Parts: sequence; structure tokens; C-alpha cells
Amino acid sequence: MRFSLGAEWMPQLAGNQLPSIQIRMRNSGLAGSGVGCDAPPAQTSDWEGSMRALLTPEVAPLTGIVLFKPGPDLLKLFKGRVVISTPTMDLSDKPSGLLNDSTQPLLDEPSLAAFFSHERVIAAAGGQNALASYVQSLGYCQWEQLGTWHYHEFTMAETESGPVSICCSHDTEFMKNGMPGRMDAIAKRNTALWIIRVACRQMALHGDHLLTLPELCWWASLNDVVDLIPEAPARRVLRMPKDSIPQGELKESLIAPVRLATEIIQEAAQEVKRVITLQADPESPESFMLRPKRRRWESAKYTRWVKSQPCACCNMQADDPHHIIGYGQGGMGTKSHDLFVIPLCRAHHDELHRDVRVFEAKYGSQILLLFRFLDYAIAVGVIGSVKN
Repeated sequence: MRFSLGAEWMPQLAGNQLPSIQIRMRNSGLAGSGVGCDAPPAQTSDWEGSMRALLTPEVAPLTGIVLFKPGPDLLKLFKGRVVISTPTMDLSDKPSGLLNDSTQPLLDEPSLAAFFSHERVIAAAGGQNALASYVQSLGYCQWEQLGTWHYHEFTMAETESGPVSICCSHDTEFMKNGMPGRMDAIAKRNTALWIIRVACRQMALHGDHLLTLPELCWWASLNDVVDLIPEAPARRVLRMPKDSIPQGELKESLIAPVRLATEIIQEAAQEVKRVITLQADPESPESFMLRPKRRRWESAKYTRWVKSQPCACCNMQADDPHHIIGYGQGGMGTKSHDLFVIPLCRAHHDELHRDVRVFEAKYGSQILLLFRFLDYAIAVGVIGSVKN
């Protein structure tokens, strides 16, 4: 495959300064094709359904010609116009060949495959039922071949690696002849993409956000699955050099023990994931008094975290940590503890204080909102307990 590029590209490609470049083809006629597209052709955006490949160029600076050898499997990339760009850092270690047809870079990380498919990670993202609901919502057949006819109704099929969305005609065909092995790769990608989307949603990131490796580690630490992050990605997050095995003879005095990157990340997660720690004291002095003086629990650290969460009513960014009023709280000298707070945006906070009854009739009681929020705070490890 040969390209003629302008003179402005030659300095970047000459002298092997770039070992490889990224090629991306946008073709609406191929939207939905390829392995495991995550959106139906009718609903793709400008770039969804596109194909990407990482290829090494052979540059002829004097003639302005660049040669590529894509191989027969990648020739379909060049049926139309292509976009050429320099590879990003996350692609630096990838071999030449076809890349995932999604803009989520973590899907191109082979070392994360075991993490995304682990049962604990799936459970942390919502469980198998939530994964099945996501696949069912795709509404298109993920088995694509040239000349393939699809029935207009779709169903979900189970593979050894998870669920996939297929049309009813292929479901019948696969029940008779067996599930093709390629469907396992599609199922694994479905699971990985679902976990990425859940992580973005739980961290209040917008739907088009490209999840980074550090953000994935943060989500994993909040959900107590950071110990499943593989060593190679962990070293990249910590900017540690690649793990290498010493070759040849080595003096014992020169052997320096190096901690695993996964151990460092797990240790850091234990330090930062808990905002507050609760412990029981059944013999506190006040518990023996007939009329104990009320001691109010305060934590500026916790209320700052609550303020950073989505609003309990509209899921937009909260502005205030609202202290529960009513229910014996919020009266003269009885301001509720800092533990009894819920995140509210300014509009809903003002609406609550204007008329509590109208607010609770519309959004539910403050006690219910508080229970849900405390359940979330405990589940993600923000509220912890001391282990003896």
C-alpha cells in the first residue's frame, strides 16, 4: 500500500523518528462492522463504527512516498479516505495490526483482559444481571460477515466469556451448529466496555469520557478490586520502568529488592479510600449519665467529600452538603451530625428549605435519601471501620 504525503510530513517520518503511525478509516458503509462494535449502525456517530490499525511506515523522503504493508486482513481499511495520526502513549507498546474499533483506549490494553473478566470486578460494576441488561439494550446483531442477513428481532446469547447481542436468525443457527469462537472476543469486549461505562458513571464523568488507566485504578480502589490490577499497567501508572529479568552473572551485593507496583497501589488505596473511620465505644462516659450532654460529631473532611458527589435529586454536581432537618434534627442546639448529610445542588437545596413537605413529596423523604447515600458511602469504602 503506497501513500504520497506532502513535504510537511516528511520531517516527522524520516529517519525512523516514528516507529509506527495510527491509521483510521471513517466509512459509514462499514459502521457496525468489525469485531464487537458497541453501537448499531443506525445510531453511530461520525467516528463510531470506524476501524483503526497501527502500522509501521517505510519512508522514501526524496520521492515523498510512504509505503505500508497492511496484509490481507487490513486491506479493507483502504477502501476510502483515511486519517493518519501519530500514535498516543498508550499505543507505544502495541504490536502492528488492527486495533479496537472504539475510542476507549483501555480496550486496546491486553494486560487488562483478565481484570475486566474477573467475577469480582463484574460484581463491583453491578453484577451479571446488569451486564446482561446492557447487552440486551444494544439492539443489534454483533455477528457481522459480508453478505450476512439479519432478522429484525434481537436476543441475547451466552458464550463462555459472557453475553452477546445477536439476531434471532443467528441465534437459531448457533444453537444448531455451535457458537463461533470469535464470539468470545466480542463477549469479552462487551464486558470491558460495560465496566468502563459504569466506572465513568459512578465517578460522575460524562458519557464520552475516555477513561484513563489512573482513573480505572481509582475506581478499582473505591470498589475494593484494586488488587486485581495487573503488574504491567500498575507500573505504567506509577511511571516505573518495565519489569525486566536480569541476564548473565550478577553479584549478590548488587541485587536490590524492588517492590511490586501492585503492592504500592494497594497500599495507597488503603490510605486514601476511607474518608472517615467509625469505631464503637460501649463504655463512653456519657453512656453512664442520666442526662448526658449532647456531643455533636463533626468532620469537615467528610462534608467536603459529600459536596464533591452528584446531587441526590438530579445527579448533577452538588454544591452543598445538606444537613437533615426535621426528624428530631436541625432544631435549636440540635443541628444534625456531619454524618447525616446528603449532597444537593444549589437549586434543590433552596427548594428543600423553601418547603420540606413539597420537596419530600417530589423526591422522597430526607431519611430515604440519607439511607441511600450512606449505603453508597459505606459500599465504596469512604466510611470504614477499624479492624482489630
